[in-house]
Amino acid sequence: MRILLLAHAFNSLAQRLWCVLGELGHELSLELDISDEVTREAVALHAPELVIAPFLKRAIPADVWRRVPCLIVHPGVPGDRGPAALDWAILERQPHWGVTVLQATAEFDAGPVWGCAGFAMRAASKASLYRDEVAAAAVRAVLAALERRAAGTGPLGAAQLAALPTGRWHPPLAQPARAIDWGSCDTHEVLRRLRAADSMPGVLDAITGVPAHLYDGHPGPAVAGARPGEWLHRDGHALLRATIDGSVWIGHARRALADAFKLPALMACPEALALAPLPAQASALQASAPRPISYREAGAVGFLRFDFYNGAMGTEHCRALLAALEAAAARPTRVLVLEGGRDFWSNGIHLNLIEAADSAADESWRNIEAIDDLAECLVRMTDKLTVAAVGGNAGAGGAFLALAADLVWIRPGAVLNLHYRNMGNLYGSELWTYTLPRRAGASAQDIIDARQPLLGSQAVARRLADAAFGDTWTEFVAEVAARAGALATAGDYPQRLQAKRAARARDEAHRPLSSYRDTEMAQMRRSFYGFDTSYHVARHRFVHKAPHSWTPRHLARHRGKPAGP
Repeated sequence: MRILLLAHAFNSLAQRLWCVLGELGHELSLELDISDEVTREAVALHAPELVIAPFLKRAIPADVWRRVPCLIVHPGVPGDRGPAALDWAILERQPHWGVTVLQATAEFDAGPVWGCAGFAMRAASKASLYRDEVAAAAVRAVLAALERRAAGTGPLGAAQLAALPTGRWHPPLAQPARAIDWGSCDTHEVLRRLRAADSMPGVLDAITGVPAHLYDGHPGPAVAGARPGEWLHRDGHALLRATIDGSVWIGHARRALADAFKLPALMACPEALALAPLPAQASALQASAPRPISYREAGAVGFLRFDFYNGAMGTEHCRALLAALEAAAARPTRVLVLEGGRDFWSNGIHLNLIEAADSAADESWRNIEAIDDLAECLVRMTDKLTVAAVGGNAGAGGAFLALAADLVWIRPGAVLNLHYRNMGNLYGSELWTYTLPRRAGASAQDIIDARQPLLGSQAVARRLADAAFGDTWTEFVAEVAARAGALATAGDYPQRLQAKRAARARDEAHRPLSSYRDTEMAQMRRSFYGFDTSYHVARHRFVHKAPHSWTPRHLARHRGKPAGP
């Protein structure tokens, strides 16, 4: 079918549907929902048989849905209506939830239902649920809707809908309804409210008297003598606050100012420096503090886990991870597995921290140097086999960092964005000019130029990953452990390790690794310090959530191929 995707942003769900529908052979194009007139123009140009809207914040123009069938992907069960569906589901403690695909009509979220799929809720942030369970359910529901349309069976009937869980109308979820009453909310309720507002809009509150939106909550223990709502300690950039039965760590915040953006909590509100650092002798508090990096061993396998908020890795994050990587490399293991987070393996350099720096150019340079050090350490590690276990999405430098490992194992539904160009036409680094051709061969530059997201299964087909498995996170983690253990004890392990060493020596003799890095960094220097400010403009717009003013031509295929590379 000729299908137009209409979306507020090309987010993880839109990307996943783009990949799945494209793989099924549908003729796709996408338009960002910039204005009614742009939408009408996109429909006229693409002449779609169907419009699918995976992520919208406003209604489709009536003259569009009357002209072309429009299917809305709603993150709620049948009958659920209104904005903030997933937020309400978390706040109302729904044990199960779902995604409904319904046809646009004059009544908001009330059209005929063409498909639906459910899932069990877990104790996680709205954003995490959206990227994992909601995205998977949305794919199932959209495919079911397309099957019904192809079969000519029409939307679900009343009897079919009666057998499904049903929802109701919910009003917009304003900040007063999200507010935390620290004098009555226990730790579970505080975390629920934080999770329902993460990653947007956060819970409006105050940090040591400074109005701010709170994000990224983690449970902490009870602290003797603490008053509910009292700010207690800081550890790194995280801040600890007492509840009626324990405490919570706040990892990120955004000052309540028009031009403010999300940062690690202490950076957002440096007034909290007045709080006492975490006491070294307080073992329960130390154990509860958010630690994005950890290491463990199972037999001859080391597992280095890193789970940075939204997958962003600032300069200090990269340096801390490099220290952990070097320590893990020194251990007498045969295989080292790099485990990213459930939501993201890595998204590369930390644009928000760069935006907040005194010199964005200098911090960009420091950050890219630090992540390059990680990539180089991985490539040069010749005394053990390395595995990137990509269970969550990965983008830009984070996706290329994974390619520095010997093997890439990935979840089928994880989305890879192996390109930088959407961020002001950045050239990129992380030794991609060495690692990508090593895997993809002559098609490496085509992958960069195409700027297309890839699902894990598609990455395997293009030799960018070695295996895709595990429909769920639990299945993926268990299978990674089993495969890593088998790899470490395989009879041909010595031969594989020797082949790796020989290949690295040949590559180094052909062209030193430092040469690749120098070439990449010369290009990056032009973006950071040169006359072309495209990167700085794009980063600023990204960090400040500026509305889209146009749809990239590699997605808006109905508008023709862009000129130039």
